[in-house]
Amino acid sequence: RYNVVLIIIMQVILYNFSFTSHDMVNFVRRLTGIRRVGHTGTLDPMATGVLPVCIGSAAKTADMLTASDKRYRAQMRLGIITDTEDISGNVLETRSVKVNREEIYTAVKGFVGGIEQIPPMYSAIKQNGKKLYELARKGITVERPKRKITIYSADVIGIDEDNSIITLDVYCSKGTYIRTLCSDIGERLGTGACMTSLRRTASGPFKIENAYTQEQLSELADRLEDIVIPTDRMFAEFPKIHLNDKQKRSIVNGVRMTWRGGIEGQSYRLYDEDGAFLCISKCIDGRLCLEKSFWS
Repeated sequence: RYNVVLIIIMQVILYNFSFTSHDMVNFVRRLTGIRRVGHTGTLDPMATGVLPVCIGSAAKTADMLTASDKRYRAQMRLGIITDTEDISGNVLETRSVKVNREEIYTAVKGFVGGIEQIPPMYSAIKQNGKKLYELARKGITVERPKRKITIYSADVIGIDEDNSIITLDVYCSKGTYIRTLCSDIGERLGTGACMTSLRRTASGPFKIENAYTQEQLSELADRLEDIVIPTDRMFAEFPKIHLNDKQKRSIVNGVRMTWRGGIEGQSYRLYDEDGAFLCISKCIDGRLCLEKSFWS
């Protein structure tokens, strides 16, 4: 019935891990009656915001969409260091806060660009078959390799001097831990810091102003077709190619089809004569080579 993507707002505060991104997948399964559902990137335990959910054959795009860039609105509190790097954790240390606005702006801007980040112990990353947060809950800390990430922009949009709260807008690559960024900014300032709130405002092409809450989706259950996003729109930047029936059979049967005029290395959206979206194929050595299929 659906080969589409839903943009959902995760609004439940997940301090106790009681509601997860996978719970949202189960919610959509119950709502649509479709088993094949996937999400495009787990939200941080205390985060809210955009969670694209893929339904039907659109679930094949989940890995591609997970790799997309993200935008966040975050708040951090100077002077408090916790074991989870956010306000939900155990306080390890408190420090005095004696910094001015210029020092804050300079510290934040110092993280823009390609940087290395050590993932927090309270994360779902697996090491030697164990999730880090499982080890952390047992009081075990292990060495974690640094990961290369990119902070495309980080802007200070608010400073509450009375409460030592800084509000940030961050645009970053996949795999970025915003609470670790907050902690690292605090260390650079010498005050320490922990994240107090986090909201994902965009995930790839999906923006929060186009998202729906669980309650809204429940109300719209009988007409989800009106709000879901067709799979091919995820690849709108790729040129479109319409195939005749013979060409369609070749592609569906895995034949690399010669395509004159194709741009080497360019990906294309392929459709049949009726306009049904078939797949994404890339032009390699003058031939269209299947990247991802979406036919039934």
